[in-house]
Amino acid sequence: MYEFISGKITRNTPAYVVIENNGIGYLINISLNTYEALKEKKEALLYIYENIREDAYTLYGFSEVNEREIFQLLISVSGIGANTARMMLSSMSPEELKVAISTENVNQIKSIKGIGLKTAQRVIVELKDKIGKIADGEKIPFLQDNTNAEEALSALVMLGFAKGPSQKVIDKILREHPKSKVEDVIKLALKML
Repeated sequence: MYEFISGKITRNTPAYVVIENNGIGYLINISLNTYEALKEKKEALLYIYENIREDAYTLYGFSEVNEREIFQLLISVSGIGANTARMMLSSMSPEELKVAISTENVNQIKSIKGIGLKTAQRVIVELKDKIGKIADGEKIPFLQDNTNAEEALSALVMLGFAKGPSQKVIDKILREHPKSKVEDVIKLALKML
C-alpha cells in the first residue's frame, strides 16, 4: 500500500499527473482541486489511494490528506465509484462538499454532473455522521440560512435560467458576499449568467 509518492512532475493535466520517482513514472489520476494545487510546481508529493480491481490497477492522488479521506468516504457509498468521487471533488472543494453533506444540501450535491437525486440523498444519509469524524476538531463553516440561496435559485429558474449553472453562481456570490439580500444575489447573478 502506498501512502504517498513524491518526485518530479513530468506531465500535469486536469485529469492526471505523471510523477517521476527513481526513474519510474507514476500516472496518478487527480481532481481539479489537486490540479490547481500543482499548477505551478515542478515537484510534488501526492497522497495516494490505490484502486485495485480485476481488470485495472489505478492510482488516485491528492494534494492533501483531507481530500483523500473524503474521497475514501465517497467511494464507500453504494453507487459511487472512484471516477464519480473524483468528479465530485473536481466540482466542489473538500470543504464545500463537507458543508453540503453536513447541512443536507441535496440540491448542491445533485448539481454535480452524474449525481442524481437518489445518489445525492444516499451520500447525505450515509456520510452525514462520518463527515464530522474526519474534521478532527476543525469546525465546518456555518453557512447562513439557505433561504436566500433557495429563493434566489427559484427566481432564476422561473426566469428561464438553468438550475445547475444558477446554483453555482449563487454559491459563488454568497461565498464572496455572505450577508447579501435575496434581491442583491439575484441582481449579481443576472449579471454573471
